[in-house]
Parts: sequence; structure tokens; C-alpha cells
Amino acid sequence: MIIIITMTDVENKCDCGCGPGCGCSAGKRCSRRRRAVLQVLSSSPCHLTAEEVYRAAGKKLPGIGIATVYRSLKCLCGCGKARELKYGDHPAVYEAAGLKSPHGHLVCLNCGELKEFFEPAMEKLQAGLAAANGFSTAGGRLEIYGTCAKCSGLRKDKNEKDHRAGCCS
Repeated sequence: MIIIITMTDVENKCDCGCGPGCGCSAGKRCSRRRRAVLQVLSSSPCHLTAEEVYRAAGKKLPGIGIATVYRSLKCLCGCGKARELKYGDHPAVYEAAGLKSPHGHLVCLNCGELKEFFEPAMEKLQAGLAAANGFSTAGGRLEIYGTCAKCSGLRKDKNEKDHRAGCCS
């Protein structure tokens, strides 16, 4: 089992100059397409791949292109409104930033399943580690890597096919 506690998220600048103080953050450059992509992420109960975002955004805004969705995701991640989660060879998944209470992720290294968990002690642990080391935090993320119950054979329902496909597909 690998446990990673990341105290800051890497800033992901995009071509339009997004960052914490960009026009998109102030609401000036946020197009209707970008808003549709953010709305899809914000209303989803789970993490979505770019393809899943594209399909859902197409229902809200017919005619939106896959390239526009990718550019919008890059921009929204760059300005801090969304987060990209990429693990190994599995497709990146996205979530809206800041809408949920602080949470961590359990990541299966075999199938790529990503489960969220909420642990109130997580914030205290991060704050304590930072304070003990004289570190001022800007944010944090807890990720635990291992093998999910289905991949390790602990579940009885072994005849399910793609067990990541249960949430939003």
C-alpha cells in the first residue's frame, strides 16, 4: 500500500493565461461552453473522464466539440475550478474543485477504480504535519493506492464486468 499526502496541488496553467487571478476566475472569460463543462462536473456525483464530460455536456449544449471540452477542462483545472486526477495508464478523471467537503481518494492500481472517502481527522492530520514542520499550507489532498475489493477477490459478485462503470455511465 502506498499512501501519499500532497499538501499543495500543482498549478496547471493553460494557454489562455488561467491561474488564480485570471479573467476566468473573475468570471470575465468563462464562455457558455466552459460553463457547461463546469456544470457537468459540478452536478456529477462521481469523477468523469473527458469523454464522459463530452457526452454529458453535449446534452446540455448540442454541438460542443470534444476539443472544446478538453480545452475547457485544461482551463478550468488551470484556474482552480476543477481538478484532474491521473493514475497510471488509466484515463484522467475530473472533478469540480471546492464543492465537496475535504475528501481523499482510494485508487486501485489494477483497474483504476477511484473511490472518495470523507474523514474529518484528515484536515487535522494535514494541519498538524504542516505546523510541526513550519509549513504554511495552500491546500491538500490525500490519496491511498492499493487494490480494490473486487480486484483482490474479496467481493462475492465476481461476475460484474467493468466495476468503474457503475457510477456515471
